[in-house]
Amino acid sequence: MKTTEPPAHGPLTNDKAIRKIVIVGGGTAGWMAAAPLAQRLGQGSRQPCEIILIESPDIGTIGVGEATLPTIRHYNLSLGLDGADFIKKTQATFKLGIEFKDWGHVGNRFFHGFGDFGPAIDNRSPYMHWLRLRRAGEMPSYEEWSTSTVMARQNRFTPPQGDRPSAANAYSFAFHFDASLYAAYLREYAMRRGAGRIEGTIVDVELRPEDGFVAAVKLKDGRRIDGDLFIDCSGFRGLLIEGAMKAGYEDWSAMLPCNSAQAVPCAKVAKLTPFTTSTAHAAGWQWRIPLQHRTGNGHVYCNGFTSDEEATRVLLEGLDGEAQDAPRQLRFTTGRRRQQWVKNVVALGLASGFLEPLESTSIQLIMDGVGRLIQYFPDRDFAPALAAEFNRKMAFQYESIRDFIILHYKLTQRSDSEFWRYCAAMPIPEALQHQIELFRSSGRVAIRDPEGFAEPSWVSILLGLGVMPRSYDPLVDLIDEQALRTHFSRVRTAIAQTVAGMPDHGDYIARHVRAEAPAMAENAA
Repeated sequence: MKTTEPPAHGPLTNDKAIRKIVIVGGGTAGWMAAAPLAQRLGQGSRQPCEIILIESPDIGTIGVGEATLPTIRHYNLSLGLDGADFIKKTQATFKLGIEFKDWGHVGNRFFHGFGDFGPAIDNRSPYMHWLRLRRAGEMPSYEEWSTSTVMARQNRFTPPQGDRPSAANAYSFAFHFDASLYAAYLREYAMRRGAGRIEGTIVDVELRPEDGFVAAVKLKDGRRIDGDLFIDCSGFRGLLIEGAMKAGYEDWSAMLPCNSAQAVPCAKVAKLTPFTTSTAHAAGWQWRIPLQHRTGNGHVYCNGFTSDEEATRVLLEGLDGEAQDAPRQLRFTTGRRRQQWVKNVVALGLASGFLEPLESTSIQLIMDGVGRLIQYFPDRDFAPALAAEFNRKMAFQYESIRDFIILHYKLTQRSDSEFWRYCAAMPIPEALQHQIELFRSSGRVAIRDPEGFAEPSWVSILLGLGVMPRSYDPLVDLIDEQALRTHFSRVRTAIAQTVAGMPDHGDYIARHVRAEAPAMAENAA
């Protein structure tokens, strides 16, 4: 049957199409939503839609999301951003993974790198063969087969090279960047494509009497901003999703007890490291995120186990440069909204929930929330099934990340503080307990979320925290042991030689993507 294709140009006609999107709140979440929406629905679109973002000068943004995961590169690429320009404008550095210090036990040190532990062998993960060889005799640390880890230990960086699988491309990378500068960068991008910005403070939310949908928001100066779709990026308070929609909140603080954070920038040091550092303390942990112009630092902790004053002392003593400001105090409750899309309101960022930034997932959740909104983009009928599917996927992702973060705390062997004794004894989800026991007994990794952290990430954390499996896959015994040792030796040598030829991380940035001038924004830590 012959079909008629729509014309390549000209406006589309859909009487029910979304005509106006109102984004409540700026910062990273607001502008990460505005940018791809303006790209698709802004000036020049066949179905143009007005996009308005409302920012309040009275309400500060919380910029703790400076460290990212490799998928941020796909987001940037989808917008067509110039990679070098983005790095220069946001004072960015490269990130190969996270170094963990004093997690599991004091003095422990391990790395969660972006990449695997070498090529699969006979369709079995390389770490499984490593377990066999370790059982049979002496073997170096599994980390020596992680290219990203070896690079990080030597402070090296260059982007992956070549198309054929080799040590030169057996890794991935993300970025550290100034969150305020990234938001400003995306604001410029979105506004060039037709997004509008209104400065004002929302004092009231007007609901439609017939169905409870948001009709408009009212500003302190009397202006009324109406819309069809409202995106709540108002932060922890959830002005629309909770204040108006009463979505409810699922509290996970019994399993993730940290409820406070202090953040402070400090002067940069000469050695520009290509990784985030997470150092465990008596009642929480401290992050260190190197940027081109400064270093971001923060102390995440539970105020039920330490005082704010003690937390400040620990934070400042852990800095490797002079503090550039007084620490900013933050409070939070770990968890998520029971529904993140209610009627014509979609929550993103801190308005949708909060998981501490231990594995740099804050911006990932914003990015995936925006992506799913675009995937299930509604018309003005707002079919309930669209919201239901969005909520199902976001809830599953939040729970998957939650369990991965719980893993870091639950497997501690520390007993030097009340906080760590609580973490070791606390109940955890049954699914996570199964994942731990499966690995402990057989070395297998159960991946519940194929879009989440992959097998090498789970292996890095489990082995790094001291969980050595009692057994391994018996099918790996089918390979000759000496041939296997020769293979491992060859791969290890190739990684070492490849990394030795890479430039220093700081030198690479200085040569290729150095920021032209120090940034003015210093408030996102």
